[in-house]
Amino acid sequence: MEEIQSRKGQGRVADAPSGHWVYRFLPRGMWPYAQLARWDRPIGWQLLLWPCWWSTALAASAFARPGAALFDVLPSIWHLALFLVGAIAMRGAGCTYNDLIDEGIDGAVERTRSRPLPSGQVTRGQAWGFLMAQALLGLLVLVQLNGFAIAVGLASLATVAVYPFAKRFTDWPQFFLGLAFSWGALMGWAAHFENLTLAPLLLYSGSILWVIGYDTLYAHQDKEDDALVGVRSTARLFGDRTKQWLVALYAGALLFFAVAFALAEVPMPALAGLVAAGAHMARQVRVLDIDDPDQCLALFKSNNVVGWLIFLGLIGGGVWAVVSPHF
Repeated sequence: MEEIQSRKGQGRVADAPSGHWVYRFLPRGMWPYAQLARWDRPIGWQLLLWPCWWSTALAASAFARPGAALFDVLPSIWHLALFLVGAIAMRGAGCTYNDLIDEGIDGAVERTRSRPLPSGQVTRGQAWGFLMAQALLGLLVLVQLNGFAIAVGLASLATVAVYPFAKRFTDWPQFFLGLAFSWGALMGWAAHFENLTLAPLLLYSGSILWVIGYDTLYAHQDKEDDALVGVRSTARLFGDRTKQWLVALYAGALLFFAVAFALAEVPMPALAGLVAAGAHMARQVRVLDIDDPDQCLALFKSNNVVGWLIFLGLIGGGVWAVVSPHF
């Protein structure tokens, strides 16, 4: 079992699981870089990926009519693979950038002081070099898409650049995270149609509300330390009214998603995924204890299930168009 690392010695970061493949298979010299990219905590790239995959599936099943060919309504495997690699690379680059900006704050917070920079496991120069390598991989993925999608993807860099500073000037840093983490909701549609319409814009808007909701759960882990060091968050802003805010945020997200589906004219069974996702969100709110950091982390991670439910619903809607004439 790896010790929590500090300036006295190398180990795992405090919120990473012991025995993770990063620590079992990578040489110790790679550990700080894996920690910068959060390879030992994959939930981040998974949550970044879902808006990309939703948008890809929405575009594929859009305007599907009964009797459509199966391969015409299923999302492009090539695009799904590109977005998978891109999400891992750009989530890692974003986290590395965030750690460079927040080194001082991370050193003052119990959960984050074991990260590679504040614990002295990597230099700032090494972190910048690793950031550039990940960004180049992300660029290599991006240029596989059409010119319009490339331009849309490059525009996302503005949201990524602003996010680490948001906690210093607003109580809504989760909104800025939503702007960055939801950008994929535009990318799948742009890669398929080479344009943007109201449907992907509404998908993007709904995803922003979803991100604010789940990252509020995450931020409740650090609210005491954040108050001491002056870091602002929706967890601190909402406080004891967090459940009411989550109801509004999640309900708004589902409404935006439903209207996006309607505008794209995806077959009605796709809504089953939204219903199931709504039930999962309702359970999060029902059981939430904002003073239990372990539970807040578990509920935050459970939003990966929301991603699967909405994605599979869209796949099911497309498949329904294929099989419905046979019923």
